[in-house]
Amino acid sequence: MLAHTNEKPHRCDVCEKRFRQVVALKRHMMTHTKEKPHQCVVCEKRFSRRGNLKRHMLTHTKEKPHRCIVCEQRFNQSANLKRHMLTHTKEQPFRCDVCEKGFSISGSLKTHMLIHSNEKPYRCSVCEKMFRHVGALKTHMVTHTKEKPHRCNVCEKRFSTSGNLKTHMLTHTKEKPYGCDVCEKTFSLRGYLKSHMLTHTNRKPCRCDICEKCFNQGGHLKRHMLTHTKEKPYRCDVCEKRFNQNDHLKTHMLTHTNQKPYRCNICEKSYTANRNLQRHITTQHSNDKFL
Repeated sequence: MLAHTNEKPHRCDVCEKRFRQVVALKRHMMTHTKEKPHQCVVCEKRFSRRGNLKRHMLTHTKEKPHRCIVCEQRFNQSANLKRHMLTHTKEQPFRCDVCEKGFSISGSLKTHMLIHSNEKPYRCSVCEKMFRHVGALKTHMVTHTKEKPHRCNVCEKRFSTSGNLKTHMLTHTKEKPYGCDVCEKTFSLRGYLKSHMLTHTNRKPCRCDICEKCFNQGGHLKRHMLTHTKEKPYRCDVCEKRFNQNDHLKTHMLTHTNQKPYRCNICEKSYTANRNLQRHITTQHSNDKFL
């Protein structure tokens, strides 16, 4: 009957949050006590809820019992299947009251709202950098530990997050499941498709607060901001030279290894950077019949 009356008689003594059922209060208390009584027998990771342990076990068994009836993609959790189904229905029932942007799940809307409030409640205990959501903090923490637990079964390259591994795997499969409805160009990631769609609309929603220059991607804005702050967060481990972009560091590293992966298909001369190859083709082979 409490579900109909909205009465919540059970109160947390720590944060004063209220609950309808005592069992819900007990589960909540574990967020304060950090108690995790449920342990995985395979990797010994611990969880506060039995349901979380059950979902975790599927990562060991690789079992994916939930199947999409549209594209037959399989998932290990019913919640993941429900989110996936929205990619087919294009339904976005959760809308931002500030900018009216729509989202398929409430969690995405909550994360988005932090953009308007500029709230960053999650703090790194090492460098005190702040983040909007806990997932971003977890990803950041790996930069301190240098841990890379996710390994590619094809080339054995290792990654700090499962998302980075999934993205990398597409370089082996060459799969590009996301297609543009306007020009039919395909992409390996949904984020790449979203960025590409802005080239059709000419929208540039990301604006620099200093010089008011606008960009169609948040990543481009972040790189641009480094021109104002002069920050160079990427450092060469060999000579300690610093760079403001990771791509620049990667290109620089080739000067130490003497690797030249960019080869001219006309004269077979090789270069460490693609821009050097393009400059070579323009200056040396611009009148070539091969072009």
